[in-house]
Parts: sequence; C-alpha cells; structure tokens
Amino acid sequence: MDEDHVDRILAQWRRERPDIDVEPMGVLGRLARLSTYLGREIEKTFLELGLSSASFDVLAALRRSGRPYRLSPGDLLATTMITSGTMTNRIDQLEKAGLVERLSNPEDRRSVLIALKPEGLDLVERAVTAHVANQHRLTALLEPDEQSALDAILRKYLTAFE
Repeated sequence: MDEDHVDRILAQWRRERPDIDVEPMGVLGRLARLSTYLGREIEKTFLELGLSSASFDVLAALRRSGRPYRLSPGDLLATTMITSGTMTNRIDQLEKAGLVERLSNPEDRRSVLIALKPEGLDLVERAVTAHVANQHRLTALLEPDEQSALDAILRKYLTAFE
C-alpha cells in the first residue's frame, strides 16, 4: 500500500515518542485531510453554478421538503448546524439573488415561510444533479464493496456522536 502524508507524520511521532500509541492519530488525521480534499472538490461544483455549499444547503433543504418547497426558518435551522443569525443571512442572500422568497404563513400570521422561487428550483435541480455526479466521481476511487464497508464504519462512528 502506498504511503501517505499521515504515514510520514506517524513515523516521526513513533521515532520521537515510542512510548505512546499514535494509531488513532492516523485515523483522525486521514479523516481530517480527506474532509478538506473532498470539501474543496464539492465546493468547485457549486461554484461552477454560482453557489456556495452554504447556499446549496438551504436550497436543497427546501427542495427535499417536497411541494410546495416551503419551510419555516426554524425548520430550515433544524436541518443545519448553524446559528439563527447565520440562517437569516443565508436566506437574505438567497432572497437578494431571487432564488427564495419570504411568504406569510397562512397558519400563523406572525411567522413567515421561506419558499423556493422557480429560479431557485431550477438552480437546485441542476446543482443536485451535478453534486451527485461529482459524488460518484469522488467515490469511484473505491470499489463498491469498499464503499459499502466504509459507509458502514463511518455510520457506526458518527452515530456514536449523534
């Protein structure tokens, strides 16, 4: 198996601190480095469509909600791990771009719903298609059985934190 950057770091620590087990550093270091590389590749796809991953997250949440593609700001917030101020800023930017609109909530006049405009729906449809194609490209480095095994391991690991 080829040596990676993390292997070189681990070798240095094993030489300098043979008294400690640095194996977990390998797992976590590789996850961190992969996250950075994959994040860059994913962001490129969104940038080609004039989006950021943050704006895609909001548009995709609205699209996944199903017709009529409307959610309250609180429901949008629940789909992300950001503050309400950050969500307000994202909605403001998407509204300025003509991709979403704020509508009065017919069930509660004191609140609003965030709705995809036709332009936003068209853009998120193109973006999700490109995003999924890119994900296939990025995971094609692994055989299907390797993808399944990695997915199972990561699910187990992630659910321990969630």
